[in-house]
This record gives sequence, C-alpha cells and structure tokens, in this order.
Amino acid sequence: MREPVGVVAAIVPWNFPLMIGMWKIAPALACGCTLVVKPAELTPLSMLRVAELFLEAGLPPGALNVVCGKGSVVGEALVRHSGVDKVTFTGSPRVGRGILQGAAGNFKKVTLELGGKSANVIFADANLDRAARSAASGIFFNAGQVCSAGSRVLVQRPVYDEVVQRLAERARAIRVGDPTAPQTTMGPVISSGQMKTVLDYIEVGKAEGASAVTGGARFGDIGYFVEPTVFANVEH
Repeated sequence: MREPVGVVAAIVPWNFPLMIGMWKIAPALACGCTLVVKPAELTPLSMLRVAELFLEAGLPPGALNVVCGKGSVVGEALVRHSGVDKVTFTGSPRVGRGILQGAAGNFKKVTLELGGKSANVIFADANLDRAARSAASGIFFNAGQVCSAGSRVLVQRPVYDEVVQRLAERARAIRVGDPTAPQTTMGPVISSGQMKTVLDYIEVGKAEGASAVTGGARFGDIGYFVEPTVFANVEH
C-alpha cells in the first residue's frame, strides 16, 4: 500500500535554503505527510516566509511547521523525537553520521544528501574548452558552496598543463563582488567562519606542496569574499 510515512523532519542547509527546502516540503506534502522544517540558523528567513505563504494559500495549520535554532539543539531534538517518523537532511557527512545514530531510537526512515569531493575527469581527447568551462562551473558556482561541487579535476597527463592554464584563466575572469550587482559572477561565502575554513584549507594546500596557480587569499577587506583559487601539482 502507498500511504503517508507520517511526520517528516526536514533539516535544510544554508547554501540553497529556499530551493532545498522546497525539494523536501513539496513531495512530503503531496504524499500526505506533515512536516517540521528546521532551516539553518544562518538562513532562516526564506523558510519562515514560505510557511506564511502556505497558510495564506489555505494549508491547514500544523501541516507545515518551521522551527528555528541551532542544529545541535533543535535538529538533534527532532532527530531523537519519538513522534518523528522520517528525517531528511542535506549537509555535512559528520552531521549525517550523528543523524543516523539519533534516528535509531524508533527506527526512523532517513534520507541523507551529504557533501563530498566530487571529481571531474578530463581525458586528452576531450573538447578542452567545454571541459574547462564545465569544470570551472562545477567548483566556482555559488562560491563553491555546493554539496556536489566538482572541487577536484583529474586530467590525463598530455593535456594537464593546458587544462590548468584554461582553468586559471577562467578563475581570473570571475568578477567577485556584491551578489546583487549585475556584473558580479561570484559573491561571498556565507559567514566569517566559513571564510576562515576556506582560507585554512588553502594554507593546508600550500603547506602540503601544492602550487597555487591563481588566487589563494581573501578578496578585499570588507565582507566574506575569497579569491577564486586553482591549485596544481596536487597529491591525494
């Protein structure tokens, strides 16, 4: 039989808060489930507005609920609550592991979409212009804040230098700045903490012997901007 799973706890990340939130809300409501949505503490406003719009549209009160707060408090409470029948989470592997453990109490159904180090593979017979364009988009889109970001590029040796050069040229051409400005092609990262994390990883790359072909530093001194960065001669 096809029947609603029950109460769904949807834990939404900060990188695409509206879109990922709707990916979780729409199918659950369409299948007759009720939801408790916990947006990321950095980006709660879009989900609160969505909840208002659902009420205005006539959704019965209580069918969609939004609860704000820290993941370690509100998220954990939802994961462990015996009244929740399913958890859907998009975010880090570390938090995903904790959700699996917390959901064991009443054998909740769990769906996890976790971050990774997805690789683009470019062979010597590829259309290198298209390949470099796609690889650059795969990592620099949304300032690299994508769980499936193509943050590694594996290149066949005969075209390695050319691909590195093409990627560096594309990185240098990115216009970093105010995301509301039409000419901007890359905005800031989400927070000062995230900027520090990115810059710390850049320093790790340098310390481990990788070559920063372009970028590798903070962009400007206002806001949380990082230069588009390309490393070459990288070990695993």
